[in-house]
Amino acid sequence: MSKIKVIRNPSNEQLAELGVSDWPIWTKESSEFPWSYDEPETCYFLEGNVVVTPEGQEPVEVGKGDLVTFPTGMSCTWQIRKDVKKHYRFG
Repeated sequence: MSKIKVIRNPSNEQLAELGVSDWPIWTKESSEFPWSYDEPETCYFLEGNVVVTPEGQEPVEVGKGDLVTFPTGMSCTWQIRKDVKKHYRFG
């Protein structure tokens, strides 16, 4: 199974090349919930701290300043420790 890919503090050039500032924004308060991905998601965290635990894999901590890609077919649990605000793109 594919793993979560994390780029810590990507460059402004990299974010601009991806068009991150044009992606929609998603916000969520501290909580815990299951999630699964029907298609890949790439997101850039503007705020927050999250521990994502994929089924059968080690937890991954992500948050403010991280560019993260979640693979198609992954089922996981999101534990939002600090309220999240992120740009996101599916596909």
